[in-house]
Amino acid sequence: MSDPRPPFARDLAWRLQAFGFDVISAVVRPFPVSWISALGGWVFRWLGPLTPSARIAERNIDIAFPDLTPAARAKLLGEQWDNLGRTFFEFPLTDRLTPAKGRVEVVGRERLVAIAQSGKPAILISGHFANWEVMAAAIVDAGVPARVTYRAANNPYIDQRIIDARARYGVRMFAPKGGSGSRGLIETLQKGESVTFLNDQKFNNGVAAPFFGHIAHTAGASTRIALKFGAVMQPMSVERLPGARFRVVIAEPIALTSTGDRERDVEAGVRQINAFVEDRVRARPSEWFWVHKRWPRAEYQPR
Repeated sequence: MSDPRPPFARDLAWRLQAFGFDVISAVVRPFPVSWISALGGWVFRWLGPLTPSARIAERNIDIAFPDLTPAARAKLLGEQWDNLGRTFFEFPLTDRLTPAKGRVEVVGRERLVAIAQSGKPAILISGHFANWEVMAAAIVDAGVPARVTYRAANNPYIDQRIIDARARYGVRMFAPKGGSGSRGLIETLQKGESVTFLNDQKFNNGVAAPFFGHIAHTAGASTRIALKFGAVMQPMSVERLPGARFRVVIAEPIALTSTGDRERDVEAGVRQINAFVEDRVRARPSEWFWVHKRWPRAEYQPR
C-alpha cells in the first residue's frame, strides 16, 4: 500500500525547502570546490555557536575529553564547526570529490579491490568523519558493488535530491525500514553485493557498549549480518586535507569471533566498532560529527 498523501501545508513546506535546496545548489556549482568549502567553514564558525546544536557539541566534547582546558575546548568547538560547514557546503559538489577528479587519495585501496575481485559481500563500516560522503566515492572507484545504508530525510523531495546527487558518482542508496528493510539487506548480500554502514550514531535499541569510557547504544545490525554471512568487516575512515581534498583510509579488517553464543559475539563486534570509531575521533577530533546526541539522554540533562 502506498503512503497517504501529506497534508497540503506540510507538502508545500517540503516543496519550498526543496526549492531552496535547488537554488543553493545552482548558486554554488559554478564555483571551485575549495572556495565553496571555505565559505561553508566561515559561515558555520559564525552561525554554529548560535544554534541549539552548540550545546550538544559542547556536552559531547566534555564527555569525550573531560580534561581539556577551556582554550583547547574552544579551539576544538570552532574547528568542528568549520569542518561541519565545509561538509554541508560541499554536498552539492560531491560528484567532484572523487579519486577520478584527483581530490581523494585512498590508502589501503588494495583491500577494497580484493573485496571487489572476490565476488563475495563485505560489511563496510565507518563513521561521520570529515566529509563522510567521500567514502562512498572511494568504494565505487575500487569497483566494489555496494549499497550505502542511510536514514531517509523527512522531506521526500530533499531525500530524492540526495539520492540523485549521490547517483552522479555511482552511489546506490538504501534506507532500511522495519522488517522489509532487513529483508532488502539480506537480498543485497545474497547477490554478492556489499553493504556500507555509518556505525557511529545512537541507536536506542542497540548494544550497550563503551565509547569514550561511557556506555553508548550502538546498532548491532552490521555485526549481526557479518556473522550471518561470514563476511569481512572492513572499517574505513575519511580525513580532510587542505583545499577541499581528502584521504580515505582502508584499515585492517575487524576480526569477528563466532563462539556459538550469537548475542555475545555481536556485543564483542560492536565493542570493536566503537573502539575503531573512538580511535579515529581521538586522532582527528575536529573532524567528527559532534552535534549528535551519541550517549544516553541522562548525559544531556542539566548538571
